[in-house]
Amino acid sequence: MTEPLVEHHVLEYPGGYQRSVGPVIGRFLTSLRDGRIEGVRLADGRVLVPPAEYDPVTSEPPGEWVEVGPAGTVTSWTWVAEPRPGKHHLDRPFAFALIRPDGAGTAMLHVVDVPGPEAMAVGLRVRPRWKAERVGHVTDIEAWVPLAEDEAPPPTPPRPADAGTEPVTGMVSPVRLEYDINAGVAPARFLRGLAEGRIVGQRARGSEEVYVPPRGSDPRTGAPTEIDVEVSDTGTVTTYCVVNIPGLNELAPEIPYVCAQVLLDGAHTPFFGLVAGVAPEEVHMGQRVRAVWAEELVPDMRSIKWFEPTGEPDADDATYEDYL
Repeated sequence: MTEPLVEHHVLEYPGGYQRSVGPVIGRFLTSLRDGRIEGVRLADGRVLVPPAEYDPVTSEPPGEWVEVGPAGTVTSWTWVAEPRPGKHHLDRPFAFALIRPDGAGTAMLHVVDVPGPEAMAVGLRVRPRWKAERVGHVTDIEAWVPLAEDEAPPPTPPRPADAGTEPVTGMVSPVRLEYDINAGVAPARFLRGLAEGRIVGQRARGSEEVYVPPRGSDPRTGAPTEIDVEVSDTGTVTTYCVVNIPGLNELAPEIPYVCAQVLLDGAHTPFFGLVAGVAPEEVHMGQRVRAVWAEELVPDMRSIKWFEPTGEPDADDATYEDYL
């Protein structure tokens, strides 16, 4: 049996994912920074926590702001026995729980820090454990912890002196995802073909439609694509775009550069790649191009560096108009 192709991938936003939060979520995060939990009044009288920009029932703008909690009640929970470093902000087993702050009509998702699952229960009374250094993020509540019967939550630590008084308008969230992907039988044949300098597609029995790269089944009928078909490394530009945004990928060429869908001769689906060897403004639909192969071939898309014009006359519109 052929060894499966498994590749390790890392998806990461350098510096974290930055986003604006808008006035409603911004106020909610500002209240967390200041040691409060706030929600908004809905048309039916309930208080929505966390708040949203609209009433989920009526779609109307929300009503007045209401401070809730700080104590709350667990409405449901699940135990995390093996926290993942860098993924969970507690380094010991904990519970994910839906917690309804006192005075709220809805529950918010957070973590509960208890010794073990035997300490968790629906109806458990909890209070927030605030961080001393708060920045306007949901993790300003480090965790919720059990609250004894008739116990009052302790005072919230004062707002950090360097936190400022301006409302929170944006946030930065670290994003890093590591995963292994198994190419599967059909894509593996395609990738191994690239390592041999060939482009291999597949078709189903009784069909002439050749899919490149193959996915293992005909998307029209669902029939397995059992027949390998080698197609040409020459084709026609169907659609394209000129990229002028720098830093999208460390492997990306200098801007401006062209990404295009190329309908390879013998294939019935366009193939994505770069177009080089020509000024971006000279790339156009119908242009005939040929793959430029890397000196060192490997079983991935790095084997094709880019496509460049062949010098042939443009293809007739009718040959690619169904693949735009």
